[in-house]
This record gives sequence, C-alpha cells and structure tokens, in this order.
Amino acid sequence: MTNKRQCIQERLYELSEEKYRVFSEKLTPGKTNILGVRLPVLRKLASEIVKGDWRAYLKEAMEDTDGKDISMEEVLLQGMVIGKCQTDLEEKLYWTAAFIPKIDCWPVCDSFCSTLKVTESSRERFWEFLQPYLRSDKEYEIRFGVVMLLDYYVLPEYAPLAFAHFDRIGHEGYYVKMAVAWAVSIYFIKLPDLTLSYLKENQLDDFTYNKSLQKITESYRVDPSTKEMIRSMK
Repeated sequence: MTNKRQCIQERLYELSEEKYRVFSEKLTPGKTNILGVRLPVLRKLASEIVKGDWRAYLKEAMEDTDGKDISMEEVLLQGMVIGKCQTDLEEKLYWTAAFIPKIDCWPVCDSFCSTLKVTESSRERFWEFLQPYLRSDKEYEIRFGVVMLLDYYVLPEYAPLAFAHFDRIGHEGYYVKMAVAWAVSIYFIKLPDLTLSYLKENQLDDFTYNKSLQKITESYRVDPSTKEMIRSMK
C-alpha cells in the first residue's frame, strides 16, 4: 500500500464517529467493517482526491483484491471519486465496471449510483452499459442496474423498457426485490398513468408487487384518493 492510500485510510479513522458507526451498523445488517464517517465528509474528501492523481489512487484500490483492511467508507469513497472525476465517458465507464464487483451492501450501491450524474447527459450509452447488470444473477449487480433506472431513467420513453426488466428479474435476494419495489413506486409517482397500466398487467412476484404498492401508499407525493385505489389492488 502506498503512503498516499494509507494516509487516506488514516484520515477516515480520524473522521469516524462512534455513535454514527453504531447507527450505520443498524441500517446495514451483517456489515462489520463500518467506521462511522458521514457521507458529506466522504464527499468532501473525494473532492480533494480528484484534484490530485485520482487515477493512481483508484488503480491501487482496484488492484487490492485482498480487501481485509478496507472499510465500507473507503469503498464508498472510491465510488465517489469515480463519480466526481473529470474524464471522458468511456474512462468513466471503465472505472465504473471495475468498481461494481466491490458493491456488497445497499449503502455502497445506492450512494455510487447517485454519484453517476454523467448518466443524465449520456443516457443511451449508459443504458447499453447497464444491460448485463440488469440481466446478472448477482444480487448487487442487479440492484445497481435497478437503482440506476430509478435514478436516471424515469422517463416515458424508457418506462416500458424498465418495466420489462422488472418483470424478467427473478432473483430472490431481498435487496433486489426491495430495489424493484422502490423503483416501481418512483415510476408511479413520476409517471402515474404508465405505471398504473403496468401494475395491472405486471409479472412481478407477490412480495415485490405488494411492496411496490406499499411504497406508493407511503409516499407523501401521492394523494389520499390515489392511495385508496392502490390499496384496493393488493
């Protein structure tokens, strides 16, 4: 490990908060490598890294296949660096593909997706890039694809394509099912007519379908009469 990366790890330990670590562990069952560094603090550190030799940092991080000393926060940080770095689209996709195997929990997945705002200006290329992940048999690869859809593809022209993916996904992983339910609820909130038609003819499993309806009814952006209609669809 280079001195630079070691310094970054030491900074993460210095920035950690015990109370926030305990809080984060409750939200992420099974994760034991949490330090307790808040996301805004990680984003600030990522901004510092991209001003320097961020490629060297990422290269070393991606080559670290052992990973015994890597905290969840360092993985989050790497994802933020990829999102923030200034480079061309294909290199961004290269680093994205290198990072995805590191995703092993929902905070890393969802935070990483939120950093890839370049998708908004390159939707067609990213759509092509996402297809293998949406068809994967790995829980967090699928979740990555689904969360990317709800973050950047809630648009009339992409909705039917997204719905077809939701119907096809058959993975039994909890974090896949919850991501699909979350996505369906966001599509309903933003594209109610299209999504209602889909809900009446969907091929979702019962758990995902009912969770989708639940998430719609829990949204403050859905009016009471619509919530009653959605409840009647269970």
